[in-house]
Amino acid sequence: MSTYHLKNLLLPRSVALVGASPRQGSVGRAILQNICKTKFKGEFGVVNRKYPEIEGVATVGSLGELPFVPELVVITAPASAVAGIIDKAGQRGAAGALVVSAGLGHDAGSMAEAAERAAHKHGMRLIGPNCLGIMMPGAALNASFSAHMPSPGNLALISQSGAIAAGMVDWAAQRGVGFSGIVSIGDQLDVDIADLLDYFALDGKTRAILLYVEAIKDARKFMSAARAAARVKPVVVVKSGRMIQGARAAATHTGALAGSDAVYDAAFRRAGILRVSDLRDLFDCAETLGRIESPPGKRLAILTNGGGIGVLAVDRLAELGGVPAALAPATREKLDAVLPPTWSGSNPVDIVGDADAARYAAALEVLLADTSNDAVMVMNVQTALAPADEIAATVTAMVRKYRTQRQRAAKPVLAVWVGAEQKVVDLLSGAGIPNYSTGVDAVLGFMHLVRHREVVAELAQVPPAMPSEFAPDIAAARNIVVSAIADGRQWLDPVETKRLLEAYEIAMVPTVAAADAEQAVAHASGLFAEGATVVLKIMSRDIIHKSDVGGVVLNLTSADAVRAATADILARAKAVRPEARISGVVVQAMVVRPKSRELILGFADDPTFGTVIVFGRGGTAVEVINDKALALPPLDLPLARDLIERTRVSRLLRGYRDVPAAKPDAVAMVLVKLAQMAADIPEIRELDINPLLADESGVLAVDARVGIGPALRKFAGSGPANFAVRPYPSQWQRHIELKDGLRVFARPIRPEDEPLIHEMLRRVEMIDLRLRFFAPMKEFSHEFIARLTQLDYARAMAFVALEEATHELLGVVRIHSDSIYESGEYAILLRSDLKGRGLGWALMQMIIEYAKSEGLKTISGDVLQDNSIMLEMCRNLGFEIRSDPQEHGICNVKLKL
Repeated sequence: MSTYHLKNLLLPRSVALVGASPRQGSVGRAILQNICKTKFKGEFGVVNRKYPEIEGVATVGSLGELPFVPELVVITAPASAVAGIIDKAGQRGAAGALVVSAGLGHDAGSMAEAAERAAHKHGMRLIGPNCLGIMMPGAALNASFSAHMPSPGNLALISQSGAIAAGMVDWAAQRGVGFSGIVSIGDQLDVDIADLLDYFALDGKTRAILLYVEAIKDARKFMSAARAAARVKPVVVVKSGRMIQGARAAATHTGALAGSDAVYDAAFRRAGILRVSDLRDLFDCAETLGRIESPPGKRLAILTNGGGIGVLAVDRLAELGGVPAALAPATREKLDAVLPPTWSGSNPVDIVGDADAARYAAALEVLLADTSNDAVMVMNVQTALAPADEIAATVTAMVRKYRTQRQRAAKPVLAVWVGAEQKVVDLLSGAGIPNYSTGVDAVLGFMHLVRHREVVAELAQVPPAMPSEFAPDIAAARNIVVSAIADGRQWLDPVETKRLLEAYEIAMVPTVAAADAEQAVAHASGLFAEGATVVLKIMSRDIIHKSDVGGVVLNLTSADAVRAATADILARAKAVRPEARISGVVVQAMVVRPKSRELILGFADDPTFGTVIVFGRGGTAVEVINDKALALPPLDLPLARDLIERTRVSRLLRGYRDVPAAKPDAVAMVLVKLAQMAADIPEIRELDINPLLADESGVLAVDARVGIGPALRKFAGSGPANFAVRPYPSQWQRHIELKDGLRVFARPIRPEDEPLIHEMLRRVEMIDLRLRFFAPMKEFSHEFIARLTQLDYARAMAFVALEEATHELLGVVRIHSDSIYESGEYAILLRSDLKGRGLGWALMQMIIEYAKSEGLKTISGDVLQDNSIMLEMCRNLGFEIRSDPQEHGICNVKLKL
């Protein structure tokens, strides 16, 4: 349900507490005390039949006796009473409930199910149960049993653990870090991480979002919300259970490599979320993100009175991918003029151990003015020669003055006071300067800012178009899989596997099946005639790893050798696996590519995130080598390249000594093709190509396994039900002929359409731009167009109309659903010379058809009153048209579907 009613729960104007108690140590009493202590400014009431007053607050016997309707009902009553309280709250008109109570259960027929049913009946939202509560400093609301209330600030914390949330509050109190909101979500009966990501992403008071995650319930919803949030502000996550290994025994190497935490890592990366390993890193992130903005680059200048700690910081900076800022000659001259001759002369700028406040100020002024760095880190080791607090006071004053002068153009300043006293920490924190106990921590904080900036840039990149020549034979591939499932099989045989890969234009060595030794000899003879040697492999639907039973024999060069090897393989397989169903042997040409690299590529099913793509170093020891990387599909070429670059074997692919580099993008294209196959044929449960040989001539699959079964429907909504990230909806491609004969190809928008959008906008007159954007638009930035072309198809859709003959963009129509997926807001823009030819009508009909298929109930939009053509078309399409009561000159149009 996303952000529906969340504002009423997190910023309520009225609150009722049900379950308060005078008993010392009770949760109800602690929450009552916290609400009273923070002096909640809205209406507040306490419901308790047994006591006329608690903690000096008068009580009433029921929700119905309150003199107001509570927007939020906080429940600390016993689990058995929760569902009834929610029902009564719904009858009273409450928007939602915060259920702190634990012990409601999880299964069908549980008290949790009854509570959820009661809330749904009245359209209420629920936070919890089994949670710490919520803390909203800006609203002066502490509806939690935390020991402290954080001060107002710009960080939001969403936590599945109450203890982690409470610990974060305690840490923040010591460091002077404030929060826009802290929500402990508990069992996520209704409101979940994704809902709160959506809420805080749109909250103007929140600069960054921190997450503590134990498990994700709805991966597609989470990915959609996380990707949207990460575009507009930093999202940082710490997840527990990193070292827990998957309990499921995997049949393929790919499945074995796709461990649970590795998949979470891939999901966070795809969403643009910054992952940290522990609470200390999360605290450092909060220290940084809560005080400064991301720098424009990753060049860091370091000012220190101790060379050793400066060099350690530089080492860590380089290790994390940052850049020690070079000192320009002019900067070095300015530093020479204000520093003693013994200063380091380079970055880190070591101003020597006897540096006093004046020397720090002079050097800092130069570095802040230097355009060769993107941020400055000031470090200090306390000495008996210069008081650390005086230096801190001087630095603080300088940074304040610098920020006042430069405003948003001011570069970030970070501080490290080794062994600092609390008064120094308070001084730096009070000035909004992130400060750390070590240079390593500070560098990590800086690189979190850098990484967020890079993530935003990566999300806005325009990927190259897919090669137009890639046209898989989906029907043939699907028929192979469906026929095998109908035969009751769970694995394709090698011949079927080769045909499947060929349908997706993935080359595989010639592969034929032989039922006995004589058939094997007959097939091998043709290969011998071509000068090839032969490989034999056992063929059995029950034996997946052939080498485990001695089921592979290489380098056969004669008919007699093939005959003997066939008999030997069959006998050995029957002895080792007597229960296995053996169909014969597979005959393949022996591939000799001495300078090729052995790779593994494939996909497997994850219980949380669905299909996951795996790439790494191949061979029989693949699990031992464990050089792999994972990604969530769908993939384009940049994503596939990134997946490859995250492995050690990628360095081998670039070539070394006398080994030439592998053919550019040949491996990446196979990954893209596999991701497309997984989308097209969800009945493929897992696929494993091992090895795939890669060299300067291209790629060749030597062996592959394909596990099949009925498609698993993991995720609701349209699109492949096994993808957490909804892929390109190619089923919405249409050929349209306008009334004047113009032929148009309409399809969902793609990120690589950005140049077409720019070109179309040049052919839209200023008056039409004003009618579309409600203001004269003279320039359209890359960032602006990227937002229009890079859609999350789970939330929005845009169709582009292209002239078939010229491929020029003629028009665009789009729709964006609301947070509860009931209504969508549309917009449309045509090239000015295309008006009156029926294109707008055709695109509007297409977007209406799409909205109906998505289950939306209404389509709405805002139209300027002087846009008579649009208003007339809306009337003809059945829209209701009304003047906006608050915005003069605007009409609200609405279509019920």
